[in-house]
Amino acid sequence: MTAAAKAIALDDTHVDAPMFPADAFRLTDEQAALTEKVRRFGKTVVAPRAAKHDRDATFPIENFRDMHGEGLLSLCIPKADGGLGADFQTYCLAAAELGRYCGATTLSWNMHVCSTLWSGPLADELEMTPEDRAMHQKRRAVHYQRIVQDGAVYAQPFSEGGAAAAGVIAFGTEAKPVDGGFLVNGKKIFASLSGSADYYGVLCTERAEGEAASRRNTLYLGVPANAPGVTVTGDWDPLGMRGTVSRTLLFKDVFVPEDAMLMPHGVYFQAASRWPHMFITLSPTYMGLAQAAYDFTVSYLRGELPGMPPMKRRMFPTKQIAVAEMRIMLEQTKAIWFQAITEARANPTKDQVLRAYAAQYSVMENANAIAVKAIRTCGGQAMLKSLPLERIYRDSRCGALMLPWTAEICVDRIGREALYEAGEKDE
Repeated sequence: MTAAAKAIALDDTHVDAPMFPADAFRLTDEQAALTEKVRRFGKTVVAPRAAKHDRDATFPIENFRDMHGEGLLSLCIPKADGGLGADFQTYCLAAAELGRYCGATTLSWNMHVCSTLWSGPLADELEMTPEDRAMHQKRRAVHYQRIVQDGAVYAQPFSEGGAAAAGVIAFGTEAKPVDGGFLVNGKKIFASLSGSADYYGVLCTERAEGEAASRRNTLYLGVPANAPGVTVTGDWDPLGMRGTVSRTLLFKDVFVPEDAMLMPHGVYFQAASRWPHMFITLSPTYMGLAQAAYDFTVSYLRGELPGMPPMKRRMFPTKQIAVAEMRIMLEQTKAIWFQAITEARANPTKDQVLRAYAAQYSVMENANAIAVKAIRTCGGQAMLKSLPLERIYRDSRCGALMLPWTAEICVDRIGREALYEAGEKDE
């Protein structure tokens, strides 16, 4: 454990109020304790480093090393395998708290945690033969021990620049079956943690010679970052989420043993079809950013912002109205989002899926809308890079673009699925 991580337990820094108070949102004692742990970690360890990594577009690997010491890399690993055993809802609540302090760190943490969430609690709800389940538990235990014991960091490269990431067509990155495993060839863009992760959880299409590509044949493979044929290319100088360092990953005849499968054959396709909430795990980061923009504004207007003169600006009616509007939007967003993450499960109802789309859309759009109003309300000083609000604004603007459920995709699916039942067509 690093010195920074050790200091967390001893640090008396004021812990911010929870985004989702345990009594109001009926959290368990364990959920309340885990979210407080993440909130303290975010404020004490992550927040002081955020500005530098944003400015330099460098990956905050030290945050992940410190997460290992706190057990946060193992948040969703089952307790039987040495993890904290958090379920989907608990992870989302914890990630929202971390998102208040550094969007890039939290978005990257999501990529890591999903490798354990998908192969753990989510996969446990899906259908497998007894043989497949036993083999899956054996294989995932290897990945889990790398994380629990060694602090290994997993990435989750998803996007390819086409329709595959939206679930419309098969992934272009392909895995050809060979003796003992697969040969992987392809490319992933916007691959967060590229060059910093120890393993890449690669979604690819299993395709034998002469076989047509099919989404049903999607594989989820844990590829070592140092495997021959894996390269990282391109620059990373975006508007926001600069600390994710999401450069392009190339795979050229990369041999991956069969034991590296993070899900058995056919299970990822089953998950994508039956567990759609798996695709809203980017939203907690932006829920946290929305809270951060509001918190900044209140502190600024009350003259309580650290490092700034204690000048109060709260007495002006225009400021009061703006804060009221921000609070209303924040509460509306939190309400629909909390309901959506509470409903996450295998085989949700149509209304639950529509609500998940609406929650994703609301968070991604409203986080930036709240940040925009925060800048206008706080005035010129809010634009300074010495303060976090302009970073919150830039990071929050990126959310609506995130596949697989961009804001446009959510609107399209809500409209279509609200008007058509399964199998219905117009004459």
